[in-house]
Amino acid sequence: MSNEIIIEGPNVAHGAESATDHHGHEHHEQHFIWKYIFSQDHKTISKQFLITGIIWAIIGSLFSVFFRLQLGFPDSTFPIMEKFLGEWAKGGKLSPEFYYALVTMHGTILVFFVLTAGLSGTFANLLIPFQVGARDMASPFMNMLSYWFFFLASIFMFTSLFVETGPASGGWTTYPPLSALKEASMGSGIGMDLWLISMSLFVVSSLLGGLNYIVTILNMRTKGMTMTRLPLTIWALFFTAVLGVLSFPVLFSGLVLLIFDRNFGTSFYLSEIFIGGKALPHIGGSAILYQHLFWFLGHPEVYIIMLPGMGMASEVLSTNARKPIFGYFAMIISLVGITLLAFVVWAHHMFVTGMSPFLGSIFVLLTLLIAVPSAVKVFNWLTTIWRANIRFTPAMLFALGFVSLFISGGLTGIFLGNSALDIHLHDTYFVVAHFHIVMGVSAFFGMFAGIYHWFPKMFGRFMNNTVGYIHFFITFIGAYLIFWPMHYEGIAGMPRRYYDYSAWESFKHFQGINAFISIMAMIVFFTQLLFVMNFIVSIFRGRKMTTLNPWGSTTLEWTTPIHPEHGNWPGEIPEVYRWPYDYKDDGNGNDFIPQTTPLRPGEESH
Repeated sequence: MSNEIIIEGPNVAHGAESATDHHGHEHHEQHFIWKYIFSQDHKTISKQFLITGIIWAIIGSLFSVFFRLQLGFPDSTFPIMEKFLGEWAKGGKLSPEFYYALVTMHGTILVFFVLTAGLSGTFANLLIPFQVGARDMASPFMNMLSYWFFFLASIFMFTSLFVETGPASGGWTTYPPLSALKEASMGSGIGMDLWLISMSLFVVSSLLGGLNYIVTILNMRTKGMTMTRLPLTIWALFFTAVLGVLSFPVLFSGLVLLIFDRNFGTSFYLSEIFIGGKALPHIGGSAILYQHLFWFLGHPEVYIIMLPGMGMASEVLSTNARKPIFGYFAMIISLVGITLLAFVVWAHHMFVTGMSPFLGSIFVLLTLLIAVPSAVKVFNWLTTIWRANIRFTPAMLFALGFVSLFISGGLTGIFLGNSALDIHLHDTYFVVAHFHIVMGVSAFFGMFAGIYHWFPKMFGRFMNNTVGYIHFFITFIGAYLIFWPMHYEGIAGMPRRYYDYSAWESFKHFQGINAFISIMAMIVFFTQLLFVMNFIVSIFRGRKMTTLNPWGSTTLEWTTPIHPEHGNWPGEIPEVYRWPYDYKDDGNGNDFIPQTTPLRPGEESH
């Protein structure tokens, strides 16, 4: 097939009318606005989520560079900071108030706007209709709304960066009373209100998307696509959506009560507060209530971020190892276990709040129990690549990096899951190291694996491999060099979120390590800009796809045209006959059998 040919066809679903009939015939030229901006095509919406997420990732990572400069070189001035931050970094020195605002916005942006919306929004939209065999999402209009609510949330969050008193500065968890009292700090003013509005809109976006993903997977599978023939990517995205739909409303309720406390005189989280010796009229509330509501979302949020990476890593590892995934059903059961246990471990974030030791022991048990399904996944990944014929593509390297980081970051979670140890380690750099490795960097590695692997499906071109290899090795080595030393600082008791450690006799001897971490953070940040350049240039100038299935994959997305129209398949949607990991000799010189290949005489279904 010529790589210039675009195959078109009728928008008729297999066995049912198209879910997008109101679009009419897609081969008629659409106006730019309806094709690329207010699009209801899942492929375009996935690109919108990805590009918005990349922009936010650059902003959020740049904030970390600024506050790492302060932590690494507390006695130095950097005039470039004044150019970017203006009044907040007069004379090139970051102000203490804005330091905490940068930490708050860095965490908020990367956890929610990049690793939740950017990751799930991109790959759930791209892969669910493709891999289950659907023309589009169950509700393309609701899908479009999910992106625009996310975009609206982005506008409010971005606006908060420019208000006079600065953006929210109560930490990314925004604990009251700091976040509930406007007079508590500069960052508790209008910036906090904008943060709360933005996060409320973000929750609406997540719920619209999550419900759509669940319904599409359950109701819109093509003929023969039973649940036990779904790729692990789809299983992971399904449970991610379930986690979001059940836990995000709890965060929404917590945010609404916080808005009430701030603006309408209620006392859900406030009690017996004194400012300047004067008692405020707040009685009966509890700041601990907010922690329960936040962390009931907060721990499922860890897996909302991790599960898509797990699914994509499974797919990329199996494809590039040229082997069937080991323990397909065990992988699904482990996903079920992670999803269930994710809802009953939230209080391990609250061991130091005065919790009953007996109740603490229950949460210790449940927290350590969640390591079991995670260990099953790790064992199956390692067994999949054992004695395999591995192709070291950039996607494969990032998938292997994901497994490495998930193991090393997960092991430190065993320390923090123990309530006795956590009393010493809580709110130290040990916590920063743990969750950045296991939830931050490893999730990014899963995301990068997905981008490199499915980039040809999104844009009909390949990313540059050489730049991809440079991107992987610097990021992988840099991630360990940034976060591994933080474990030692944390064990020594060094608290996080402090602006300057040089006055502390106990911690100033870590100044050399802090400077080293800051330098590595800047190197890794500029390496991500290299990835962004590769991404943008490859969209327009990358090597073109000349075959439908460049990786030799078995799943349905590689049966669509190189540039699929809205509706994905011309004519009927293919029927599925086998599981998604049939990597074996097909009798014709290929080492894989697509899901659309009928079973041979005497061959049994997996």
